[in-house]
Amino acid sequence: MNQQSDEIAILQRLHEMPEIFHRLAEIGPTDEFQLQHRLRKEFPARLVPPALTLHELRRKARKKFTRADEMWFDRIGLEQATGEVVARHKAVRFDGPVWDLCCGIGGDAIALAEKHDVIAVDTSSASALRCEYNLEVCQIRDHVDIVTGDATQQPIDNTWIHVDPDRRPGNQRRSSGHRSLRIEDGSPDLAALGVLMQRARGGAVKLSPAANFPGKFPDCEIELVSFEGECKEATIWFGELAKPNQWRATLLPEGKSICGHPLDAFSQVGSLRRYLYDPNPAVVRAGMIDMITERLNLERLDLEEEYLTSDLLVDSPFVTPFEVLADLPNNEREIRAEFRKWSFGQVEIKCRRIPTDVNRIRRKLPLDGERSGVLIFARVNGKTRAIVGRRTETDKCST
Repeated sequence: MNQQSDEIAILQRLHEMPEIFHRLAEIGPTDEFQLQHRLRKEFPARLVPPALTLHELRRKARKKFTRADEMWFDRIGLEQATGEVVARHKAVRFDGPVWDLCCGIGGDAIALAEKHDVIAVDTSSASALRCEYNLEVCQIRDHVDIVTGDATQQPIDNTWIHVDPDRRPGNQRRSSGHRSLRIEDGSPDLAALGVLMQRARGGAVKLSPAANFPGKFPDCEIELVSFEGECKEATIWFGELAKPNQWRATLLPEGKSICGHPLDAFSQVGSLRRYLYDPNPAVVRAGMIDMITERLNLERLDLEEEYLTSDLLVDSPFVTPFEVLADLPNNEREIRAEFRKWSFGQVEIKCRRIPTDVNRIRRKLPLDGERSGVLIFARVNGKTRAIVGRRTETDKCST
């Protein structure tokens, strides 16, 4: 029996034996050695390690899936799976049956199947089986056909497609968590993606937000999606589903979005004012700093810096405001002296372009008070400054 056949056999046995997971829930947190010892007395020994692994992955998956405690994961599949909020956001744009190529454990297939008929494809039989089990958990199995095969060999001409390329280099695929940021290393790779995009009517390619996608997809719409302040993915919309040559930054769960071309906006560089603003990571990665600066009537601190500033407190989900308490040179002695004035008990340290040893700096700060402070290292008109501030939630002026 080869490795994948053995993996499928174990998955099937675990699927037929839900009582092992009920027992894990009853026992609760305990030493893993003792837990394995107790479980081996009640269940086949070869099923205990994979059951414990799946139990732990389900716990980690709660941030992505509301039904995580019943779903089926492997480590790589969970890492690459689209969370349900992001997946549902994408699914809305499709209109009709969809091919979900490289479906993995089914994160996107589930969301797509809530609105459309889906054909889910993966080269891994084990991934396809996990996808099937997850569709059953979500009670939408009847809306999805599952195919084990090569994504590039499917009859997708003139259809809608969603593609989630495997991001691990070929010699590490299915055996390592190391992921490449080069689209050329994926499977399908950049050339194969181009062929799929030409054959299909339209659709979406899911990429890491840190991938080298700029300049690689002409005549497409590139959407950077953040969830709860963290940039989760870059979606390349193409064909009939795209707004060509546009960039978009979308914030979830707020459902807010801005769209345009980064070169269509221009912003002024100014001195640090009463408020400093930290743009959402999706805005930064989409290259839309100038656009959000122009729309909110803000100024940049530096052309090489993403932080923004204004005398007016602006309320926008695309930026996080901080009230400036002090503007200091990047000098540890002066920073410590300033912190003694404010009686901070905890501090949030932020930096984008300035190499900073956050832990070392935090250890040297006097933090014996009760207030919460913020220390931001930023370039202001070409010079590195240490800006002491605090988060602000009141007296906001909506724009």
